Amino acid sequence: MEEKKTFGQLLRASFKSDDTEEWLDVHFTRPIGLAFALLWNRLGIHPNAITILSIFLGAAAGYLFSFTDVMHNLGGVVLLMLANFCDSTDGQMARLTGKKTLVGRVLDGFSGDVWFFCIYLAIVWRTTALLEPYLGAWAVGLAFALCYGAGVQGHSKQSSLADYYRQIHLFFLLGREGSELDDYATQRRLYEQTPKKNLFARAFYYNYANYCRSQERRTSNFQQLYHALRAQYPNAADIPQALRDEFRAGSLPLMKYTNLLTFNARAILVYVSCLLNVPYLYPLAELTVFQWMYYRMRARHEALCARIYDELLEAQGRQTTTGGAE
Repeated sequence: MEEKKTFGQLLRASFKSDDTEEWLDVHFTRPIGLAFALLWNRLGIHPNAITILSIFLGAAAGYLFSFTDVMHNLGGVVLLMLANFCDSTDGQMARLTGKKTLVGRVLDGFSGDVWFFCIYLAIVWRTTALLEPYLGAWAVGLAFALCYGAGVQGHSKQSSLADYYRQIHLFFLLGREGSELDDYATQRRLYEQTPKKNLFARAFYYNYANYCRSQERRTSNFQQLYHALRAQYPNAADIPQALRDEFRAGSLPLMKYTNLLTFNARAILVYVSCLLNVPYLYPLAELTVFQWMYYRMRARHEALCARIYDELLEAQGRQTTTGGAE
């Protein structure tokens, strides 16, 4: 008879890995998310249903942030925190019950996009009101340009690459089964193989394939390394442990950037800037501080991949020379 696990044991099992979990999540978000997960799992609620609930909570939070009074903004804080608990819950449920699906993972990312789309709209509204006495009709254009740059050119690219680097780290740490490292070619093939009558499935694979391609285009050195490893080790489990350890040692310091470029740091900055009625502070931070972290993370990761790729080629050259001498 299988021994019943304690809450602490279940909590540990619901983590992706110690390397990639953020301190605030470990000590605050994940325990609350697990409590919800156990309740909803007992009620038979599917993780994807919880993700959909989080979309409505996050959108409502964005609406409340469009007001300037403290009570509405505090309501926005509470709703966005609840949305994040739901976001944590669905992932933890999926890992504990084995109900992990690609649709669930993509829906999870989509939910965060909806939250922040609504939040950016609120910031445009509030920033316009603050600038209008000084800039007149130009205020709305400036507020929109600021948030468009922060959201589309900053936030979107930062979070997608941060997620990609987490999955790469998990691939080297835990293997193929422990990561969700997907690629454009596979998703595009699934799109082309899906019957045309299945419009939703085709749209899903088409958009997800393009999402993967955007990640791959910004990680040329990793793609070079990854393709070389796949050619030499078709079974990912055969990648030498020494190489895995070397990559983990170089990638682990970058996990702090992937954490800062996902949810918690952004949410705290939204809370502070809205409660202090300086909503423009958030998009300005996106375009400066967060963008600097993004460039630094990317440059260091690409340098790591280039170094290990060169070492891999050198090792292959030595093997060829040794084999030829024999």
